[in-house]
Amino acid sequence: MSESVPIPGTVIPLAATDVTPNTTEPETLVAAVFGSESEADDADLRMRGQEDASTLYAKPVRRGKTRTYSESGGASAISRQRNTYQNATSVATRSRRMSHDENPIKPRKFLVDMKLVLAQEDTDANFQIAATDKGPKVLSLGTASSNGYNSFDIRGTYMLSNLLQELALARDHGQKSIVLDEARLNENPVARLSRMIRHSFWSNLTRRIDADGLEAICADPKNRGKNQAPRIYVPENEVMMRKYYERVAKERPQLGLIVSTLPRDWDAKWVRSKNESPGILALAMREVKREGQDSDFVGIPFVVPGARFNELYNWDSYFIALGLLSDGLVDLAQGIVDHFLFEIKYYGKILNGNRSYYLCRSQPPFLSDLILQVYAQLDPANAEANKAWLRRGIQGAITEYHTVWMSEPRLHRETGLTRYRPDGLGVPPETEASHFTHVFQPYAEKLEISVNEYMEKYNDGEIDEPALDEYFLHDRAVRESGHDTTYRFEKRCANLGTIDLCSLLYKYEMDIGTTIRDHFDDDLELQEEFALSAFPFGSDVPYNPTSSTLPDLSGPRSSTDSNQSSAEWFARAARRKELADYYLWHEGRGIYTDWDCKKGRQSLYDTVTTFWPLWCGMASDAQADKIMKFSLHKFEAPGGLLCGTEGSRGKISLQRPNRQWDYPAAWPPHQIMAWSGLKKYGYVHEAQRLAYRWLFMVTSGFVEAGGVVPEKFNAVEASANIDAEYGNQGTDFHMIPREGFGWTNASYQVGLEYMTPHQRRALGTLTPPDVFFFGKR
Repeated sequence: MSESVPIPGTVIPLAATDVTPNTTEPETLVAAVFGSESEADDADLRMRGQEDASTLYAKPVRRGKTRTYSESGGASAISRQRNTYQNATSVATRSRRMSHDENPIKPRKFLVDMKLVLAQEDTDANFQIAATDKGPKVLSLGTASSNGYNSFDIRGTYMLSNLLQELALARDHGQKSIVLDEARLNENPVARLSRMIRHSFWSNLTRRIDADGLEAICADPKNRGKNQAPRIYVPENEVMMRKYYERVAKERPQLGLIVSTLPRDWDAKWVRSKNESPGILALAMREVKREGQDSDFVGIPFVVPGARFNELYNWDSYFIALGLLSDGLVDLAQGIVDHFLFEIKYYGKILNGNRSYYLCRSQPPFLSDLILQVYAQLDPANAEANKAWLRRGIQGAITEYHTVWMSEPRLHRETGLTRYRPDGLGVPPETEASHFTHVFQPYAEKLEISVNEYMEKYNDGEIDEPALDEYFLHDRAVRESGHDTTYRFEKRCANLGTIDLCSLLYKYEMDIGTTIRDHFDDDLELQEEFALSAFPFGSDVPYNPTSSTLPDLSGPRSSTDSNQSSAEWFARAARRKELADYYLWHEGRGIYTDWDCKKGRQSLYDTVTTFWPLWCGMASDAQADKIMKFSLHKFEAPGGLLCGTEGSRGKISLQRPNRQWDYPAAWPPHQIMAWSGLKKYGYVHEAQRLAYRWLFMVTSGFVEAGGVVPEKFNAVEASANIDAEYGNQGTDFHMIPREGFGWTNASYQVGLEYMTPHQRRALGTLTPPDVFFFGKR
């Protein structure tokens, strides 16, 4: 019989799609052509990123010549490979080269069976090839020219994993044949991961809430309610938007979409009443006028974190946007700001996430900095439109500042500190079913009823238990803090004035003041009417005015009474620094910490957010110097910066399990904030060292774990192996990582901007940080 044989740069038949791991029966073969680029052994060439799969596998394939096989044997040819490793202890024998083997200076052509790859190397049957798999990490591929009789070895976890990924990608793009350069298997891992994030991960995490995007965004892995039908809640005032969604539901009945109205006067009781019928909350859209018909709408794209988090989040989105901006995706980052402004207008705050059960709480606020980061990259050719957008954004940030963070119950008037203290009732419905069993157990036993029955009665308001109300007040506050969960905040978060929030609000004040002065001639009119918070804030510490030109701002004021000037905002920032120095700075230990407003004392928990005052510029040079001398070493670990110290966390046991925001965990936002802060204060070398540690850990995991890019890491072990609470999101995929995880993707792209060419080259060769920076072996 005659069948197509690949020649350099031509045809490669692909395997079947229904792959099953751990099968020993080879089926459809994949003939792969490996080009000659990698054989040139050009280091600069290998450092360059390869083409993205969407480009590479979209190209038409040139057909090559055919060759007649006298004894092809079809799929059984693989079984005749001389060097297939049956187990780790087998000894391979190398056959003598025959005249029909390929010349090694030409592109290599192989026959590949996807099932064989999985059967031999994926020993834990999870459709990934990782260092933890027990396979031999050597796959002998039969050469096409020898009809599969002779072979060539593909060695190591990284190359084998990349081989599997490339075959899966080609199949995804509908290719029946591909041209695969050998350089794609040993591609520099830094270039490969960065390319995948830029061209694949971001697009796979992008969502829209319109007719074409509803099916993807309405899916909610956290929904444990009785009603699983996709539902969208539209603000009562958005009449045309509601009509649009009703039309979509009618025209696309297969969606099963339920369109509900969010009343203007919703409260915590209303939110609790919808726990069994949760839904996505509408976001900003572009209205398209249609003559003689109702308007059409187009969703503004945004990026979700990934895994079980399939909605727009607050502080996740800030760090995601930094990654998008790093990759030149300015429109996507700008859209996130537009959605946040929509949320402030209709939901009263930037939400934890745009699901109905998140309506009562926010997350750490980054809006002012996000606006300025995006504005700096807008096309200068649209200067007038850009300035109008900036005006609208800063007006929204001012509204959020006064109505959310500088108002009760979050504002503690005596200290002037702001706390994470959201409204809400009952158990957070997005948590896993057994998450609070240990909390309810003793109360249920007293009434001699089951935990589930007690929980249901408590949620319905049939049981009144003040102790549980207090517990869930703090639990909601922990979730609003973004650090859910940690012993730093256990049973006290709603009482803490945190250094995190103090730093973020200082940044708001400086950003708003600077923007009003530099972009709006020190005179900004506010359109929306709301109550302005009094100034000065904090009655327990005497206020010493820094400006004699400020009018009396201590009484009730409306946003429309007078225009905004920079002087008030700079005065607010100076006051906040004064309070931070008084309540949150520990001079003797050289660290910022939290203040317990109820107990009237500092927390003893050492937190990595001590670097946030450097990020926002609130720390003095002397304070920054002390942090570097006395605190940096507490948090620096092989994989970057720890969330907190082991001593602060305390002992771990079955009764006191580990929390995911405690030692030894390390998270992307803490790294990015610290790098930026250190660089701002001139500690560039230290910032590069910390960034290198983080990037090395992420890259090593990508290489050794089949391409995994998770939400968090174990910085002590410098790996993704961390056992705490919800597992590690972003680790579950088949054959190829398609999303990574939002802020981890961003941390990688942003972190690379801190690297010198020499450091980036060392990362590509997986040179350990201590070897690179300290010469340790």
